[in-house]
Amino acid sequence: MSETYEEKLHTTVLSEQGPPLVFCHGLFGQGRNWSTIGKALAQDHAVTLVDLPNHGRSPWTPTVDLEADADRLVAQLGDGPPLTLVGHSMGGKVAMLAALRHPERVERLVVVDIAPVSYGHLDEFTGYIDGMLALDTDALSNRGDADEALREAVPSDFVRGFLLQSLRRTDEGWRWQLNLPVLRERLQDVSGWPASWSEHEPYPGQVLWIAGADSGYVKDEYAPAMEALFPRVRRVTIKGGGHYVHSQQPEVFVEVLRRFLDSPVR
Repeated sequence: MSETYEEKLHTTVLSEQGPPLVFCHGLFGQGRNWSTIGKALAQDHAVTLVDLPNHGRSPWTPTVDLEADADRLVAQLGDGPPLTLVGHSMGGKVAMLAALRHPERVERLVVVDIAPVSYGHLDEFTGYIDGMLALDTDALSNRGDADEALREAVPSDFVRGFLLQSLRRTDEGWRWQLNLPVLRERLQDVSGWPASWSEHEPYPGQVLWIAGADSGYVKDEYAPAMEALFPRVRRVTIKGGGHYVHSQQPEVFVEVLRRFLDSPVR
């Protein structure tokens, strides 16, 4: 049974005219990760960027419950025109669950570099969290100090820069916007796709499944699981993109997404 929470998720509205287009970020991210893509589409769509629970400026929760996150997202977005949901990684799982649980509210779905399967490679993410938890935020003078302190735990400059976007200076000093203890404890829930989630009726709407060619998150062997829940799925693989394909190949990503959004709803 999913949890229910009263506090609203933090959202950033880039535009209010046109069909609603809502973006959900991945693990360790925040809505602003989608700013470049959202701004590119804001002239023709009502674009909203969402901070999911335990991330960005949204409330922290005592556990991780992606089904509850999906319900909360749909409830907060209200009863207006049907939505197009775009979700990356963990946010892709939330978006998939929102479509499966509330198909009447989700007109179209875009899933970015994730599949409805359980992923077992958690050591890398555990190491990132342990590195962030070990960081002495009270001793930091600037963001550069944090970058250097995280270098051993997070060798990739790209990933380290991505994580450091969630380190904010407050009146009390530098603090993580991520609920790191809960995310570490419930990392299996973030990476999983329990069998009960696959018992939903298939989603009837159109689905665009975008993968990075250099990423291992979308494999041919995952296609049957995707097609069972999302029979109207179309897969596009973007060359030169990894797991963060929307950040690594933004112009190509926008073009692929725009073509999908401009196509007639069938």
